[in-house]
Amino acid sequence: MSFSLFQLDPRLQDGVRALSFEQPTPIQRAAIPAALEGRDILGSAETGTGKTAAYLLPIMQRLLAAPAHARKPRALIIVPTRELALQVAQQAEQLSARTALRAAAIFGAVPMGPQVAALKRGVEIVIATPGRLLDHAERKTITFAGIEVLVLDEADRMLDVGFLPDLRRIAALLPRERQTMLFSATLTLSVLDLARQFTRDAIRIQKETAVAPEAIAQTLFPVPEHLKAQVLQQLLGAEEMESVLVFARTKHRADRVARQLLRARIHAQVIHGDRSQSQRFAALDAFRSGQTRVLVATDIAARGIDVEGISHVINYDVPMQPEDYVHRIGRTGRAHAAGHAYTLVTPVDEAMIGRIERVLQHKIQRRRLEGVDYDTPQFVQPSQEAIRRYVEAHRQARPKTTSARAA
Repeated sequence: MSFSLFQLDPRLQDGVRALSFEQPTPIQRAAIPAALEGRDILGSAETGTGKTAAYLLPIMQRLLAAPAHARKPRALIIVPTRELALQVAQQAEQLSARTALRAAAIFGAVPMGPQVAALKRGVEIVIATPGRLLDHAERKTITFAGIEVLVLDEADRMLDVGFLPDLRRIAALLPRERQTMLFSATLTLSVLDLARQFTRDAIRIQKETAVAPEAIAQTLFPVPEHLKAQVLQQLLGAEEMESVLVFARTKHRADRVARQLLRARIHAQVIHGDRSQSQRFAALDAFRSGQTRVLVATDIAARGIDVEGISHVINYDVPMQPEDYVHRIGRTGRAHAAGHAYTLVTPVDEAMIGRIERVLQHKIQRRRLEGVDYDTPQFVQPSQEAIRRYVEAHRQARPKTTSARAA
């Protein structure tokens, strides 16, 4: 099956060829015909499956088939992260390069001025994160009256980070008569409830399954918490570690892991929600270009990052949910290339590992690294208060001496 069977506008076909899209992916084969018919869609698809084109192409076909007299927003795509907003906007520009359609990415942590200017010049497609979109709505720098299509991309992640109230506020501003497409990596109960609120008679498309790709070799490394840094550094010393994405549980831990690697003379970049936009761009560019072979990230920041050629994923911290484990390791082994996923497991992580293995329906092999003394006791840095008490106690216990002159 080729894209020509969708009978897209020839200008869009040119965009498809320019991106070297050959055969539609499973999610594209299922979603594009339904979307072209104007159906609401509830789709299950992860990053890297062609989901973005699955909704962009029908949107553009619709806009080209019935051009509007005024250049105003007609399609709204809501995403959870700035990185994903930029990626969707880039693909929109590539697919519509032969057309007059314009798209704009709207996200926070950057000045609003350029975004306001882009909206004033006129765009048909807006790709936005919820918070910044509401900022524009409050300032009346964007109009929603002409919105014909709404897309909620990575809906599960938006729910995870607490965007539900913002999504409801946005929905209240949109025309009731519209086409809505909702995509999520997993169709949890909360996602299904969201779909009931936002879609009408949606066709359900579930082409991706929540199992790890067979091409990914998975290994668990049992290790005490205090030896994690040593094990990570030894793993990164292997020659085959060409491009490594390291996952940490929190922003603080991601920063700490990156500092530890730098002290060990392992060049690493870090990306999380507290980093500035310029810092995030620089880190991603260095990782994509190969200038940096190690990128430390949190789950939220890494969501939407689609970097080709990642040889290894290392879970420095075990994720909080089995689905997050599947999302993480899916960053490697793309396009049937060999991939490796390593996970550092402390004793307190064993219960979650059991849940992950039940989702995967198989046991994950375990290894110990040679050269690591797993019996090394943990050094506990005494507190300042303990040091003060120690010094005071020894000062009081010190015997008084009598000077020779007094004697």
